[in-house]
Amino acid sequence: MSGGDMAKPLLGHGSTEGDCSPPAPAGRPVGVLGSGDFARSLALRLVCSGLKVVVGSRNPKRKASLFPAAAEVTFQAEAVKKADVIFVAIFREHYSTLCDLADVLVGKILVDVSNNTEINHHKESNAEYLASLFPACTVVKGFNVVSAWTLQSGARDGNKQVLICSNNQEAKRTVAEIAQVMGFTPVDMGCMSSAREIENIPLRLLPAWKIPIFLALGLFLCFFTYNLIRQVIHPYIKEQKIKLYKIPIEVVNTTLPCVSYVMLSLVYLPGVLAACSQLYYGTKYRRFPDWLDQWLQHRKQIGLLSFFCAALHAVYSLCLPMRRSHRYLLIETAVKQAVEKKMTVWVEEEVWRMEIYISVGIIALGLLSLLAITSLPSIANSLNWREFSFIQYQQLFKRSCRGTSPPSDLLPWWSALCTHSPTAGRGPLMRISTNSTCPPPTPSHCSSHAL
Repeated sequence: MSGGDMAKPLLGHGSTEGDCSPPAPAGRPVGVLGSGDFARSLALRLVCSGLKVVVGSRNPKRKASLFPAAAEVTFQAEAVKKADVIFVAIFREHYSTLCDLADVLVGKILVDVSNNTEINHHKESNAEYLASLFPACTVVKGFNVVSAWTLQSGARDGNKQVLICSNNQEAKRTVAEIAQVMGFTPVDMGCMSSAREIENIPLRLLPAWKIPIFLALGLFLCFFTYNLIRQVIHPYIKEQKIKLYKIPIEVVNTTLPCVSYVMLSLVYLPGVLAACSQLYYGTKYRRFPDWLDQWLQHRKQIGLLSFFCAALHAVYSLCLPMRRSHRYLLIETAVKQAVEKKMTVWVEEEVWRMEIYISVGIIALGLLSLLAITSLPSIANSLNWREFSFIQYQQLFKRSCRGTSPPSDLLPWWSALCTHSPTAGRGPLMRISTNSTCPPPTPSHCSSHAL
């Protein structure tokens, strides 16, 4: 099936009749037992893939209008007789209703597409239970990780992989061929003992994100506590100033970049530790410790959370001037300047500090955005290894490190060009050495000398 056909939605606003006009296929039809949402979507995808479909239902006359016209809807016994491969699209609790068809099902390939409502809800998987009810049949577990929406709208809107397992290689190959015709990518998961794991996959909630999320929350809590003490509790104890209004925006905004920096460093640190381990043992074939192996596997999630914190920090920073407290402080500062009759408050170094700070921050956020986008599987799969390595480990790593450096690294060059500065004509290294060897500046020099 072509990619363009797979991308077309199968269900429109009108009737299902005439939606698909498949060519007349050769061979015996594929059976579908059931008339639920998944069974209807499965039958529709099979028909549009050019396969003959026969649907078995307990009420064929009432359910016939729900299926495409090209699919034959009949009683379950008749459908089983006409098909060699049968998709069992009914709940586990209803498997026993098929026992009356045991004689007709002998030698058939049963594809179990069911899922459970809870992880490890039963002692055995649904596929193993179905195989125990019909020992004369060959049971294949598959298509349970594909949703009815994916079957209707095409693999473009969902995962294209179909996980398949069975104890019979020939049956797995037959089901894999059907999956390929439908536009999906079959993945052989081994024997029937893997069915339990396959059935648990749709029930897991972000399994690869738990450790990174807890790590990010732990870092956020630590930095938030530190900033709360520094910006709210300390001023109250020291000067009896109540600054609780800083908690929702300012304290959170100060915390987010700290978490983002640490999370970004944790993306590259395990690679360095892995390289050191290989150099220490003199081989790249030695297994990494379990903690380092888990760390390496979670790097993508840690990097995306770092980008998430950086993006939130940018949004919070844009909202700082919108606060009512900021307006009050601005008016208060203006009143004080008017009382003191100050005509200008322009400080060149502070202006340049903020301009450079914002510019470098925007560049760093842009580079981190590129780093996050290229880590997505759909984007990373379109890059070769050299392109991916160039973006992830060379340019972005170096520039991101530079983007997270404080603007004070750049300000000494500006001071070296200012004629009024005590360090005029001297670069950053000379200025650092001067500051480290000279005595502390007098108060009259603080405004022009100190950063």
